Amino acid sequence: MTVPTRIVIAGAAGRMGRILIRAVAEADSLQLVAALGVRGRSYVGEDAGELSGCGPLNVSISTDARAALAGADAILDFSSPRFTVQLSCLAAEMKVAHVIGTTGFSGEEQNAITAAARRTVVIKSGNMSLGVTLLASFVRQAAKALPNFDIEILEMHHRNKVDAPSGTALLLGAAAAGARGFGLEDSQIRGRDGRTGIRAEGAIGFASLRGGTVVGEHHAIFAGPDERISLSHAAENRMIFARGALAAAKWAQGKAAGLYSMEDVLGLA
Repeated sequence: MTVPTRIVIAGAAGRMGRILIRAVAEADSLQLVAALGVRGRSYVGEDAGELSGCGPLNVSISTDARAALAGADAILDFSSPRFTVQLSCLAAEMKVAHVIGTTGFSGEEQNAITAAARRTVVIKSGNMSLGVTLLASFVRQAAKALPNFDIEILEMHHRNKVDAPSGTALLLGAAAAGARGFGLEDSQIRGRDGRTGIRAEGAIGFASLRGGTVVGEHHAIFAGPDERISLSHAAENRMIFARGALAAAKWAQGKAAGLYSMEDVLGLA
């Protein structure tokens, strides 16, 4: 008999948290052992399955992260940057794999996660979708093959998204920049307004649209002399992010400590 991978879900009462609970409940090889919420909220103590709409799972939403991780193989985390950093330090201490779908980290927060990855497996991605992971690989190939093409990345999300550009857009931009041998922070242009002058050589531009209930749409545009290529992905249901996170949690088991991406999970790195 196969031993199931024991899963903790952070931000369990959030939109992605509830989807993750349903995804784990439907998976044969995974077991939900704990679900974490925010202290003082009315849902604390509720059954995670009831809250997510998939029926009772006999797992109550808790605020005790240490107790939750004590019986876990992996934690799936689509919460907030501050909470994710706290969990990353704890996961490193307790040698639990940390799958991070949270976005919007500061440089200092990113450094803390990198430090935690020296002691445990951390899989971090601006987008857990298997399709977006493949798209990033295509973007890298195009950026390398077309070094004189200008690169623009356009993304659109629902009206309630709080960070821009999206983590996925930045993931695509980093893939393109890396393929050309420089860092994204050295070349990015985040929006334009007024008399900006001509386009800087080698720049990677970003444009962010917000509105309605759009789950996520991304376009990597390569504009060259007399021709243009657009590589695109549209997310139609947030379950695609959950499926990727579950695949990452299973892949992480038995791996050496380190900071990994979804490209590692798919064998594309």
